[in-house]
Amino acid sequence: MSTTAPFGTWNSPITPGTITTRTVRLSQVRVDAGDTYWVEQRASQAGRNVLLRRDGDGQIGEVLPLTPADELVDVRTRVHEYGGRAYAVDGGIIVVSHAGDGRLYRYDVAHRLRGLVPLTIYGEVRHGDLEIDTARGLVYAVREDHRGPGEAVNSLVAIPLDGSAARDDDAVRTVVSGTDFVVAPTLSPDSEHLAWITWDHPSMPWDNARLHVGDLLPDGTIGEQTVLDGGSGHSVAEPRWTEECELVHGSNSSGFWNLYRTEGFPRRGTNREGWTGDLRTRALHPAEATFTYPAWQLGPHSFDILDGERIIATWSRNAVAHLGTLRLSNGELEEWNVGWQPIGNVASSSGRVVMLASNELALPSIVEVKNGAVTVLRDSGEFEPESIGVAFPEPVSWPTSDGATAHGFYYPPTSADHRAPEGELPPLIVNVHGGPTATAVPGYDLRIQFWTSRGFGYLDVNYRGSMGYGTGYRKALEGQWGVYDVDDCIAGARHLIEAGLVDPARIAIRGASAGGFTVLSAIARTDVFSAAASCFGIADLSLLARTTHKFESHYIGQLLGTEDPNDPLMAERSPINQVEAITTPLLLLQGSEDPIVPAEQATLMYEALRAKGSPVALEIFHGEGHGFRLAASIRRHYETELSFFRQVWGIESVAEDGRAITVENLHQGR
Repeated sequence: MSTTAPFGTWNSPITPGTITTRTVRLSQVRVDAGDTYWVEQRASQAGRNVLLRRDGDGQIGEVLPLTPADELVDVRTRVHEYGGRAYAVDGGIIVVSHAGDGRLYRYDVAHRLRGLVPLTIYGEVRHGDLEIDTARGLVYAVREDHRGPGEAVNSLVAIPLDGSAARDDDAVRTVVSGTDFVVAPTLSPDSEHLAWITWDHPSMPWDNARLHVGDLLPDGTIGEQTVLDGGSGHSVAEPRWTEECELVHGSNSSGFWNLYRTEGFPRRGTNREGWTGDLRTRALHPAEATFTYPAWQLGPHSFDILDGERIIATWSRNAVAHLGTLRLSNGELEEWNVGWQPIGNVASSSGRVVMLASNELALPSIVEVKNGAVTVLRDSGEFEPESIGVAFPEPVSWPTSDGATAHGFYYPPTSADHRAPEGELPPLIVNVHGGPTATAVPGYDLRIQFWTSRGFGYLDVNYRGSMGYGTGYRKALEGQWGVYDVDDCIAGARHLIEAGLVDPARIAIRGASAGGFTVLSAIARTDVFSAAASCFGIADLSLLARTTHKFESHYIGQLLGTEDPNDPLMAERSPINQVEAITTPLLLLQGSEDPIVPAEQATLMYEALRAKGSPVALEIFHGEGHGFRLAASIRRHYETELSFFRQVWGIESVAEDGRAITVENLHQGR
């Protein structure tokens, strides 16, 4: 029998500890013959990223031994600051980036006693997006070199697998240089060709990246080469070779990220001279659908080669993901209805498909599909969602400014044990994803159910600028950052208010990074929101333009229409200069060691609002960067945010509140 209690006070078994100690974050799924590999980020182990392997017999275990310095390996790279693909495996040979010392290491699964063999030097060089070439005894890697003055230098390098470059960096051969960014080294099955992607400032990888392909010489350097696609206003992603040494890649030239196939590469032993003129590229399946996603991190893997005739692909329409096959000969698309939605890497070997997936009733899991049967190889936590009540995502769209339509997913408050008093409307939390070129996707997410199970409604907004709705929708934000994203969040909240679904007096907005900037901008423009939480959000655009890292150093210019820190538009759009307009109680959450949005951004905003007499609270998480990795920090984050909203809205405290955050000036003038 359910208990009647006001919205926002419901007891929930989803605690901050559930999110940190009872779950892990899964990523980087790969297959190697019958083995499956993935990375688990464990908040309970100080956020360490652990490489796991499930062998063909179903045995699961941590793969890597201690480093020669007796350190546990943290499988992570800081290339582009956002990292991504930090290991590669081929025939039981693993090459991995260890975040502890920044070096690459080789490990042979079949010769465990040899331990980890260092491949690179100590120092200010980072490596990622690894590709093993056993025929030449090399691993290709994106290198980001911070040893010189000024901006880091990015290149594609070939590193000997014998460990000689660990003592002498001169043993590393430069394969591609002279471009601002290079990623995605991809070796053909016959080891004759290498594909890679480059782009230059001021573009981001989804704007004007170019796909290159070239002959590989015996020493791992490039001979004859050509630009296959990209540039001139459109971009490319994810080169992948078929069994027949044809190349498949993503391109957004049509306005949507579709897949393309290139044939005509010379076979081994044939005349190779002038082969670049024989290449033919065609779209596999033209559609208003998204078959890949923005390369914020290294090594996206949204499709793979299933067999000689088919690709196993993932695609999304209106941010809802699908899985199925594309026939290489004619592009025929066949959806697989397996009860799971892909949310990350998909990989294939010997007829089996392994992917990171979720559904409305399960935590993110590593799922295998083989001969029509679905097996969960690894889930991210021991939890039974149905036992506590599940808030299912409801797709919603609403009219917004300039005659446009915005999108999102609404999760109503849901509990198996509680109901609200008759006639009460729930408080609403409007969530703003980061990026801003990212996407809110539906599925079972403890970070959302944490709120809905306590009696809060939750709107996950895909504002203009989000991925998954076509290039036009994404590019609509260019020059309008801080305007259209704010408009869409305000309009989304009003849409639910007008529908009678939420309490208009209790509407909060929350977001992180770029989403935090939208939060700060929104509360300076409207009184729709009565509470706000910004996690490492941007307060001063001019300061960010002067201090941001290489990967995003021109991104602000694209989003605002100016790169000049002294341009009046920078000041006009910066929330730090709109403090006088802000009366909404604001919570600021910030990592002390954030290299992307420095802590100064939050402290400046806090001091300005406190001096003005506005309700404000600040929580600094020491030792944390851009995104919280430590279990204690994540727990404190959720406890603090929950305490803040309950205080601001006068919701009766409950036992789980723990240490309440102090909100300066909260009751001033009341």
